[in-house]
Amino acid sequence: MSILTKPRIIGLLIALALFVADQWIKHLMVGPLDLRNQPGGVIELLPFFDLRWTQNFGISLGLFEATSPEMRWGLVLVTMGIALVVTIWMMREKAFGDILGLAFILGGALGNIRDRYELGYVIDYADLHFGDWRPFLIFNVADAAITIGVVIILVRSFIVRDKDDETTNETASAVES
Repeated sequence: MSILTKPRIIGLLIALALFVADQWIKHLMVGPLDLRNQPGGVIELLPFFDLRWTQNFGISLGLFEATSPEMRWGLVLVTMGIALVVTIWMMREKAFGDILGLAFILGGALGNIRDRYELGYVIDYADLHFGDWRPFLIFNVADAAITIGVVIILVRSFIVRDKDDETTNETASAVES
């Protein structure tokens, strides 16, 4: 049996599409929109959403900030290792829902890895806010994809797996009767 089944190929294509979309939008932020050089690094789009230039030297939630070249490359290596594990997991997974979640995580991880490798930081720009309240830190497409992917995996592991276990138990009970 080939490791590249149709669902896995679709998963890889989704990861690639997310990576390309993330990099294209980041290109718009530093190129045509020149967000870095806007007054205050901000373009106000809606009363609750701005484009705001941010350089994230850390990882999720700004944790583990890379304050030296060694730490930067350490983060690159760790995140590349995580992306490799996610890829292997995706290539072993059979359920398309799980493949989809892993594809989102992989696409987002690759986008942020490329930024950190090329620039030394991740470009964040999406600022969702309601007055002074911000439900999220400033983020990017890659961050959103990773979050959506994790939510898909968690929902499937807590809800869908339980239903699969119930079906298996019902089938086993019927066979025993």
